Amino acid sequence: MVTMGSLSRSRATLSEDQPREEEPRREDKPSRRRKIIQRVVIVLGVLILVLASAFVVAYKKLEGNINAITISEALGNDRPEQPEVEGPKKPLNVLVMGSDNRDGTNIGGDTPGLSDTTILLHLSADRKRAFGVSLPRDAVVDRPECLSKDGKDKIPGGLTQFNAAYSVGGPACTIKTVEQLTDIRIDHFVVINFAGFKEMVNAINGVTVCLPEEVDDDVGHIHLPEGTYKVNGAQALDYVRVRHDIGAETGDIGRMKRQQAFIAAMIEKVVSKGTLANPVRLYKFLDAATQSLTTDTGFAHLKELASLGSQMKDIGLDNIQFITVPNQPYPEDPNRLEWTSDANDVWRKIRFDKPLGKLGAGAVTPAEKPGDSPSPGKSPPSSPTDDGGESDVARKQAAEEAGLCA
Repeated sequence: MVTMGSLSRSRATLSEDQPREEEPRREDKPSRRRKIIQRVVIVLGVLILVLASAFVVAYKKLEGNINAITISEALGNDRPEQPEVEGPKKPLNVLVMGSDNRDGTNIGGDTPGLSDTTILLHLSADRKRAFGVSLPRDAVVDRPECLSKDGKDKIPGGLTQFNAAYSVGGPACTIKTVEQLTDIRIDHFVVINFAGFKEMVNAINGVTVCLPEEVDDDVGHIHLPEGTYKVNGAQALDYVRVRHDIGAETGDIGRMKRQQAFIAAMIEKVVSKGTLANPVRLYKFLDAATQSLTTDTGFAHLKELASLGSQMKDIGLDNIQFITVPNQPYPEDPNRLEWTSDANDVWRKIRFDKPLGKLGAGAVTPAEKPGDSPSPGKSPPSSPTDDGGESDVARKQAAEEAGLCA
């Protein structure tokens, strides 16, 4: 007799004997796909940290390269004031000096530390134009009293060659001289030495120049072939320094024009994609540039220098001009120069932040290539002729006298 209890036990036994459906297995470990994603994220994170660390190290190194000096005491309190002008920013005036410190160059001889190159760079308040004015090193000027380089002695002023100010009191005396002669407030200064210049050119893989004829200067031991070609750092230094056996007798004027043409070509090369889009080349250029720089404490930061470069790039190559201060032979010494009264018009343009206008005739711009004719409206003024051919002749002659291709 089957009882209810035995039936229940039988059913329980049968239930236990029957195979059960397997429950879904729980995944205790991430899937293969998830593992790959995690590894990629980790690698990217490490890469970002490495790059960030490298950027910080590079930034500190580049900024640490810059030599900053304080010159406010040497300049004194009697300095020009910037007139009020319209614009989203204030006009910016930077005095750029090229020092003939021979360290690291192949140039022989010792010098007291002269400024072979001086350019007053002006950026307009609206940052839509910029121009640089070359100041002849051989011009006779009335230098003010300056402190010596060590700041201990007062050096009396007087009539002297312009670049002697740098040997007397360094950048501070040069700035003080420029401010007194022009009534323009200098906001910042930059000194670039010859050795650094060479490395800057090499870092951007050279700069293209054009020489109308061969240079064979036995005085400066400079030899350059004629034609259009790319020069390395050592050749570039020769190109911007040569004064003998090239162009007219007033070698300093021709040299300044070549310097303007070279700086313009260099700016075009630096702002081109070939440099900015190449991290290695850009870093080498910045490393060489910062190692060669001496500047004021307010300008000795990558952020400030990068801002200046960015503003120049935004202005556009067509709106950057380089001219030479109007000058003539010094009456008492034809081997020296003096500024003419037209120079005052240039200084007024800068003080009141106005375009150069006709004063920009013959200006060099970074947009022009070696061998290009000057842009329309920028040809040197000449006497009008019936057929207009004299203008071309005059322009070609002026270029060749400066050692430039017409």
